Amino acid sequence: MRTSSRSFAQWRTLSATDAVRQSYAAIRDADDPAIFISLKPEEEALVEAEALDAAGPEGKPLFGLPFAVKDNIDVGGMETTAACREFAHKVEVSAFAVARLEAAGAICIGKTNLDQFATGLVGVRSPYGVPKNALDPALIPGGSSSGSAVAVAIGAAAFALGTDTAGSGRIPAGMNGIVGLKPSVGLLSATGMVPACRTLDTISVFAATVADAAEATAVAQAYDAADFMSRDLPPAGVAPMPPHITVGVPLPGQRQFFGDAMAQAAYEADLDSLAALGATIREIDFEPLHAVARLLYEGPWVAERYHAIREIIETRPKVLHPITRKIIGGAEGITAVDTFDAMYKLQTMRRQVAPVLAGLDCLAVPTVPAVYTVAQVEADPVTLNSNLGTYTNFVNLLDLAAISVPVGARDDGLPSSLTLIGKAGSDARLAGTAAALEAGARPGGEITPPEGSITLAVVGAHLSGMPLNHELTSRDAVFLRATATTPDYRLFALDGTAPPKPGLLRVEEGRGAGIAVELWALSPEAFGTFVAAIPAPLGIGTLDLEDGTSAKGFLVEAEAVKTARDISDYGSWRRFMAEAS
Repeated sequence: MRTSSRSFAQWRTLSATDAVRQSYAAIRDADDPAIFISLKPEEEALVEAEALDAAGPEGKPLFGLPFAVKDNIDVGGMETTAACREFAHKVEVSAFAVARLEAAGAICIGKTNLDQFATGLVGVRSPYGVPKNALDPALIPGGSSSGSAVAVAIGAAAFALGTDTAGSGRIPAGMNGIVGLKPSVGLLSATGMVPACRTLDTISVFAATVADAAEATAVAQAYDAADFMSRDLPPAGVAPMPPHITVGVPLPGQRQFFGDAMAQAAYEADLDSLAALGATIREIDFEPLHAVARLLYEGPWVAERYHAIREIIETRPKVLHPITRKIIGGAEGITAVDTFDAMYKLQTMRRQVAPVLAGLDCLAVPTVPAVYTVAQVEADPVTLNSNLGTYTNFVNLLDLAAISVPVGARDDGLPSSLTLIGKAGSDARLAGTAAALEAGARPGGEITPPEGSITLAVVGAHLSGMPLNHELTSRDAVFLRATATTPDYRLFALDGTAPPKPGLLRVEEGRGAGIAVELWALSPEAFGTFVAAIPAPLGIGTLDLEDGTSAKGFLVEAEAVKTARDISDYGSWRRFMAEAS
């Protein structure tokens, strides 16, 4: 079974106006009123798209891409409900992350359904109905970001925002066969987001491909002084996957699938795919991680959920979904002493887990340990929800990043997904490994480019998420991987360029540095039109890459860098731009 999701490259073959038309056509075809809580009128979205088309894509890396937003995140001019009618209120200003995406040319088409107040992993706890799973309507959509995942999977949105406290940005991705990127806490601003657990929450991103999710995340990323959880973390994106990585997995006796034999078999096969990339699979004791996970709902973090909706639960508790009220109401007996006890316990657990994680590049766990139907969850709503969180609940408590990516298939045809988990700030490296898995890479991480294509190395404004990336994607360029040059180059920030551009210069042996690049494949025709449009002092030459291969890529004339700033120590244009902003 496959979703109808479409990559950014496919969306970018359309004008902004046609992209919006196709988005709303997909919504009509799905005939599922439970996906969106509020949908922007098509005529209004078309007006935005027509204005974009008239202005052109310059400086708008997400030009014309329709996107959806979970309805616990503010979008200016629309209501925020958090799936509770009595909480509904219209906002005038978009959330910090949404505003960055809108400024980049993306068009919000609507607010999506969710488990009420983002409490649940099942996607069925909403007074607005249950979104139909995009692969099988009998299955749960996953939650809490149910509508966002389904909107991407049915081809209504190029990407969508969710939130993730305990797995809400990963479980729906796995259930609908798409990518779910859960950034490090603080990488994306939470300003304008209705909190669940304020110290654990993060906005998450759903997309058809890893590169797309990483690109949207990179555009949304920026330090926000108004958000006390915001952090200056390494730039999001897709970093090179090392030829050899060590990946931690649960000991065989600790792998929990709750009777779903197909999920278990698919996980074993997905680990084989990871090993084929050159990864060393190391079995580790997962009990310390499971113990951390139990703190999330058995400990005082439920009180953070209580704090977020205190006025409602204390004055109008009957307006809440019964399961939501039962879970959050459990905080009433938690004392301040209980809270400190749990905080101390978590700090002790973090110390116990740290040495294990220190010896690994990442963890690889099943995104969804067992697949459930709506009927099964309705019959046992709490236990099955808890089962779904087996490999997700510990992640934010331990300040980790994660990404869920479809890898193989179960025996029943449903996609199987791995979730890769790493330390805070490792988002781009996790995405690199996920992209290799997604592409069916050969051992060593090399991805086969399309037959007859020309591989181009880009170093600056054409990187994914950067202002000129559309010049590649509009030509149907295919992202291959991120890598770096040999240490024979210097990188300069050129004077007077708009948008800002770097220049890469080959230098004498021993005087250079390895500079991060992305490899993209273009057809010969597309390569020709791309090269013809390159302005002086830039040109195309042959770059030597760290793995011993070479590719066509950008170089700069030596005369142009005489007054330019040498930024080679940053190692990449993306890092320089992130720190400069």
